[in-house]
Amino acid sequence: MRSRTYLTPNRHEKYMIVDGYNVINAWDFLQKISNEDLEFARDKLIHLLVEFGQYEKYDMTIVFDAQYTNAEENVDEITPHCKVVYTKEKETADSYIERSAYEATRYYGKEVYVVTSDGAEQSLILGAGAYRITAKELLRSVKHSKKNIRDEYTGKHALPLKRRELGSRIDDDVIAKLEQLRKKK
Repeated sequence: MRSRTYLTPNRHEKYMIVDGYNVINAWDFLQKISNEDLEFARDKLIHLLVEFGQYEKYDMTIVFDAQYTNAEENVDEITPHCKVVYTKEKETADSYIERSAYEATRYYGKEVYVVTSDGAEQSLILGAGAYRITAKELLRSVKHSKKNIRDEYTGKHALPLKRRELGSRIDDDVIAKLEQLRKKK
């Protein structure tokens, strides 16, 4: 089934597939959150990765296991460049990721990065022609991107040397007439 990755040719050239629960369990702050509220930890991860993917120009799929439920596969498109997949009954995130990585490299010619700290999964990913990134490496990249975003958008902005007010561009006669109108109030 070639359409499993839901990729279209007009998207980014880099494609990242993230093993969601693997990352949550590898990032200390998300693991602490997940002990109290797993849904909030998932939402926090998704938010961080959407921002990261947009800034770094990745198409991204975040995959969560749902193998122990009776549910069908569920795909939520968060943005045009990010989707979240909850696997179907009896399907692991690993099997979905392996298949998606293979399809993206073979059928779409994408540069594929898979984020997981699972050693066996990493070996299979390399065999599919994808690059592997550990959860810790991704965390460093996310932090670096957040710093760059903060520096770009909150740093010093150059202001014009001379302030250009409307009065400096209006004829003296027009200014006089406007002043008369203002005084008539």
